[in-house]
Amino acid sequence: MSEQTLLGVGSRVKHPAYGDGVVIRLHAVAYDICFSLYGIKLVGKDYDKMEIVEAIPAEDPVSFSAAEKSLIKILRTYLDGMEEVPIGDRWEGGTLILQPADKSLKAKELPIEDFFHKIVMTRDRLRVLEQRINSNAQLSDAEKVNLQQYITKIYGSLTTFNVLFRYKEHYFTGEKS
Repeated sequence: MSEQTLLGVGSRVKHPAYGDGVVIRLHAVAYDICFSLYGIKLVGKDYDKMEIVEAIPAEDPVSFSAAEKSLIKILRTYLDGMEEVPIGDRWEGGTLILQPADKSLKAKELPIEDFFHKIVMTRDRLRVLEQRINSNAQLSDAEKVNLQQYITKIYGSLTTFNVLFRYKEHYFTGEKS
């Protein structure tokens, strides 16, 4: 990447360590780049070991809303559906057993991977709901914030299941204290 190239939001890049990514925000001397496996990383504009896959001209100023819309479009186009989220190694091949308190009733057993898949699908659908709320032109900012608070609380309720994820960057996170 040459020093002369100024990438805009939505530009696709290939980083030697982080792999494929998309520029989601511009700073004075760096980019916020969302990498499919490593999340958002700050990369200096003068970093010359990154390959430009598709350059989109930088617009000034870049609004968060424009960046978010660009990122959503790019992720839908290039990541081909849902992100692959691996289950923790210790749970692979395991079984979830739901045992009723009444011992005369039969326990329910299911592969833990099936349960984990349902948790990941729930998380992905919450993210889509978040995106639709944030991009909905008919909702006021106050209504968006109100709905977002409920989603954040749902994420907080689901933190119990973080033990199943292999990587912390996939964890549910609720309200920060």
